[in-house]
Amino acid sequence: WRMKKKQLILIGVGVLTVAVLYLLPKVVVDNEATGAKMESEATASSSISESHTNELSAKNRIQANQLIATFQTAPILEEKVTAAQVLAGIYKEEGIFDSAAFYWSEASTLLPSDLFIAEEAGKANYDAFSFALDKNKVEALADKTRSFLSRVLEKDPTRLDLKSKIAMTYVSSSNPMQGITLLREILEEDPKNEEGLFNMGVLSMQSGQYDRAIGRFEELVKAHPQNIQGQFYLGVSYFESKEKNKAKAQFELVKKMTQDPMILESIQGYLDQL
Repeated sequence: WRMKKKQLILIGVGVLTVAVLYLLPKVVVDNEATGAKMESEATASSSISESHTNELSAKNRIQANQLIATFQTAPILEEKVTAAQVLAGIYKEEGIFDSAAFYWSEASTLLPSDLFIAEEAGKANYDAFSFALDKNKVEALADKTRSFLSRVLEKDPTRLDLKSKIAMTYVSSSNPMQGITLLREILEEDPKNEEGLFNMGVLSMQSGQYDRAIGRFEELVKAHPQNIQGQFYLGVSYFESKEKNKAKAQFELVKKMTQDPMILESIQGYLDQL
C-alpha cells in the first residue's frame, strides 16, 4: 500500500487503532509479492515490477523500471545492491512501504554482513508492518523486522530505538507481553526514552487505561516537548478521562504547534465536544 503524507490518526471518541500507531495510509494497494515466497528471484522481481511501478508517479516510474532491470540483470553484486537501495528510496518517498521493504531486504540478502543495510531493511520492514492490514503479512513483516534489527542489536545492545521497534512487533503477535516486557526494559534503562514512552502511552490508550496513558504522555512531552503525536494523544487521554479543562488547554497548545489541516480538523472535533 502507499501513503502520500504522514497523518495523525483521526481517533473517534473512545476508539484507537494501535496497529498503525499514529499514521494512516491514504490509499491501500494490494501488493502480494512482498509477503509471498516466490519460486525464483527473477519471478519475484518481475512481480514487484508489474504490481508496484504502476503505482509510482510519472517522474519516478521510468527511473524505477531502469533500476529494476539493473537489479535483475547486473552481473556485479555491488550494482544490484545499489539498484535495490535506490529503488527502496523511491518507493519510500512515495509511501509504498512494502515495496521499499522488499528491496532493502533483497539488498541485505545480497550483503548479509553489512549492518547498515540490515538496519535499513529492518526499519523498512517495520514501516511496512505498521501499515499492513492482512494478518499473514503483518506476521511476515514482523518476523523480518526482528531478524534484521536483531543483527544490529547483537553488535550494539545500546540501540534502544531498534529494541523499541522489535518490542512493538511482539505487541500485535500471539505473545504481546513479550513486547510489553521489552518496552519496560527500555524505560528502566532510559526513563526518558521517547519511543518507549510513546509506545507505552499508546498501548495504555488501546486498553482504555487513560490514567496510565496520561502519565506516560506527560512524561513524554516533558522530556520531548516537540513530539506532536505525544502532545495530541495527551489531549485525547485528558478528554477520555473527562478532564475537560486540561483537554481543552492541551488541544489549544497543539493547535499552536502545527499547521497540518488533518491534525487541526481532528482537534476541532474534540474541542466541539468540550
